[in-house]
Amino acid sequence: MVNCCGLVSEKNEPVPLKSISVQLQVKDHVVSVSSSLQYVNEEERPLEAVFVFPLPADAAVCHFSAKIGEQEIVAEVQDKQSARDQYDDAVSSGQQAFLLEESDESSDVFKLSVGCLSPGQNAVITIVYVMELSVQADHALRFCLPAVLNPRYTPAASAAGVPEVSSACVIPYTLSLSVDVRSSDRISRLESSCPLDPLVFLDSDHTHATVNLSAGHRFDKDVELLLYYENTHQPTAVMEAGAATAQPGSLMGDPVLMISLYPEFPADIMSSLASQGEFVFVVDRSGSMDCVMHHGKDAQMRIESARDTLLLLLKSLPMGCYFNIYGFGSHFESFFPQSVVYSEDTMKEALKRVKNMRADMGGTEILQPLKHIYSQPCYPDHPRQLFIFTDGEVWNTKEVLDLVKSHVYSHRCFSFGIGEGASTALITGMAREGSGHAQFITGTDRMQPKVMQSLRFALQPAVDSISVDWTVPEGVTVDMLSQPINTLFQGQRALIYAQLKGQSSGTTEGAVTLKYKLKDQPVTNQLQFTLKPKEDTGLTIHRLAARSVIRSLELQERAGGADTEAVRSRIVELSVQAGVSSVHTAFIGVNKDSKQTVKGPLQQRRVPVQGMFLQRSTMQCAPMRMCAMAAPLMAFQSPMSHAFDSMSNRAIFQSADCSMIECDSASDQEPEPQADPLLQLVSLQKASGCWELNAALADVFGKTEDEVTKHRPAQVDGSVWATVLALIWLNACRSDDQVEWQFVAMKAASWIHSQKPDGLSQCVCDGNILLGCHVTKDVLGI
Repeated sequence: MVNCCGLVSEKNEPVPLKSISVQLQVKDHVVSVSSSLQYVNEEERPLEAVFVFPLPADAAVCHFSAKIGEQEIVAEVQDKQSARDQYDDAVSSGQQAFLLEESDESSDVFKLSVGCLSPGQNAVITIVYVMELSVQADHALRFCLPAVLNPRYTPAASAAGVPEVSSACVIPYTLSLSVDVRSSDRISRLESSCPLDPLVFLDSDHTHATVNLSAGHRFDKDVELLLYYENTHQPTAVMEAGAATAQPGSLMGDPVLMISLYPEFPADIMSSLASQGEFVFVVDRSGSMDCVMHHGKDAQMRIESARDTLLLLLKSLPMGCYFNIYGFGSHFESFFPQSVVYSEDTMKEALKRVKNMRADMGGTEILQPLKHIYSQPCYPDHPRQLFIFTDGEVWNTKEVLDLVKSHVYSHRCFSFGIGEGASTALITGMAREGSGHAQFITGTDRMQPKVMQSLRFALQPAVDSISVDWTVPEGVTVDMLSQPINTLFQGQRALIYAQLKGQSSGTTEGAVTLKYKLKDQPVTNQLQFTLKPKEDTGLTIHRLAARSVIRSLELQERAGGADTEAVRSRIVELSVQAGVSSVHTAFIGVNKDSKQTVKGPLQQRRVPVQGMFLQRSTMQCAPMRMCAMAAPLMAFQSPMSHAFDSMSNRAIFQSADCSMIECDSASDQEPEPQADPLLQLVSLQKASGCWELNAALADVFGKTEDEVTKHRPAQVDGSVWATVLALIWLNACRSDDQVEWQFVAMKAASWIHSQKPDGLSQCVCDGNILLGCHVTKDVLGI
């Protein structure tokens, strides 16, 4: 057995990727990312390197080049099969060639093939992509540079799959990263999951700043950046001129407009959250959920965090709604045969089963539980809300997205990617196609606040009758490039791409109007914009618009129909025209000017699998459990094996010290009581919203039951007294966690109102004295 860590040759020699250098150019809400990867062939023979790596699912790859010595080869976009044929021909004849292609199964996995590197030769590969920055709950703009590509579970019945991946314990290459931010809004700060040098402002207005990743970073985890502007929610419009060399009337030849809108719902409507709905929680229970959330101190296991989150969710649901909980792995199971009415009894039954949830269900097959859920009839007047928790390690992403999209009119889908390596294509795609919202929980993020934000979205009134109207000068027409907007949430961005055709001889102003209905009340949001294009935008907006159109066409193609071939041709045509990647195209570059061809056979590499295979047909996880892999991977293959092959053997997992990780098999014992006082308090609440006066509740307050009982005002009963004390404690002792307990408190306040108790003001006063707090009755919402 090989004892060396990481990816190695048959001779235990390290991979020849030496460094990764990344430059980010941020302009308002859009980023251009340039990644340069330096290879060195330290062998005595020529070799071919194959590098499988993750990219954000919504990225538009728009440049690929290779520099060998002083010579640079810029790749061009071609039909994928044609590009593969060219690559094979070049490599087999001894020419240097480079191929970059997107996985057929998942849009967030790419493969780079570097063919015929001569002994001792250096090659610097540069990949450029552009993307929109996502908006977080705290209004930050998030960028994530993925270091992790988790193995995607492939069931035995399937022959397809994304490439085999392996983990590297010691990453043999370094990462340097620089960020340049330019904005029309003032920059407040920039935070990261990794150490940064100080932020340097380059102007007095604080609209231009730079920052670098601290030196010596090992690319062993995702690099997450959070950018804060002073007015993130300000609607914006960016007009970009077309390319002078492109044909007028084409997408790349005409001006393109990007509109960012932030709908603000009327306060009176937002104050009354929905009390109806069917809430279905779908939890990944595959072996990989038995990994830690992060590698810091006191990190929870993923499945433990999911259990705590389900406790909060179950306590936060409104009385009278319907709910169910599914667990899935290689198979799936549900707590109830069908969704049940939320009551004290059903909540207790669900909580009992949540406590015993383990990551013991094998692989990750999400398609079958989704099909089962969608086959269940919906309840009238109870809109279905789907909450999906997964570390995103599935192989059939596009099939899952197509299924979600086909049921978009019967539900909303809220998705949560847990841990580094969760597929952005799967998580963002399910939310997009299911008219919901996506969240990623990485690093030291806590799952609960992000999930509760999504619950607030789910409880918001549904928006319908959405329309977009344009006001433009005579002679100008607007072609919408984005898919129709089918969902809006309070304070969340709605992006619109549009192509402007024709010429205006007069005014240079236009307007876009977003109209919709909220609880049958019409709402209008309008934004004015100029028709004068911004200078020097590098066709970023055009490429993002082209990517949006290509994704829509790919969905249309997968849906089938008589014109499938025409749709495919349109995808290839637009991809080549815009110079951005698609599922049917690839970047190909061949060094035809090399003075001599490479002599001798290519060195063929094999990556030894250490210790144990995780067979895709079984992938059972007891006693062995999977843990997150550490980095993008390098592998070596023969020149003709560059297609995305389906591997029967999956990657194995190693700990930081390179030993195989063995986790204890799932125990049948009851979990230990919650250590967090907040979760202890929440677990004691009744479904109706009240608390009972008992020793367990008193213990949360640091009191005995006798102390709490003795201070109870005579005019209120024990449950009212206990519930008032719980609200005081939440507001005084856990105010920073309000997003987690907001619905618990709303239910409690509503229950108190329903009891119409006498002497409530005195009750609050006595409660403050007992707990040593100073919380007013108004703050408690009672």
